[in-house]
Amino acid sequence: MDWSSTLLQVIDLRSFSSVWYWMAVAVVWSSVSHFVLGIPYDLIQRAKRHGGQGLIDLEDVVRVNVNRFMHIGETAGLFLASFATFLLTGLLVLGFFYWIELAQAIFLLAFPLSIVGMVTLSTARKISVSDPKGEDLFGVLHRHRLITQSIGMCALFVTAMFGMYENLDVARHLIQ
Repeated sequence: MDWSSTLLQVIDLRSFSSVWYWMAVAVVWSSVSHFVLGIPYDLIQRAKRHGGQGLIDLEDVVRVNVNRFMHIGETAGLFLASFATFLLTGLLVLGFFYWIELAQAIFLLAFPLSIVGMVTLSTARKISVSDPKGEDLFGVLHRHRLITQSIGMCALFVTAMFGMYENLDVARHLIQ
């Protein structure tokens, strides 16, 4: 038994046929939809159900995270946007012009995440300006989670369809 060939079979570098890639996609989108502005959704639900100190704690955590996002956006926003655009463009060219499967897989994961990042910054800015409390805050956070989950569902659908196409295309070339 050759350990290197066994290891390469377990860790398949072809992204769309690798169980590791799909596990990573599931974990990423599960985490992104669970954390709303960096706040666990169960904390939001508990504050909504019980109010009192839970609501005060939620409002404090939201204020801290919103201030953090606003500070990052104001100090490094232009640099981060430029760097993310550079990386996404590089992945797009490598993946869909030079047809490198790993770049396609990373692009199909990173591009929707960049959209979620922009939505998160927009929601943080909205909260910073309007400073909602109580039910209004729950509405803003719920709307943000719904948008994030919608982006995730679309991204998962597109990634799964493209991944199936790639796997069928590879199988077609192997048969010929």
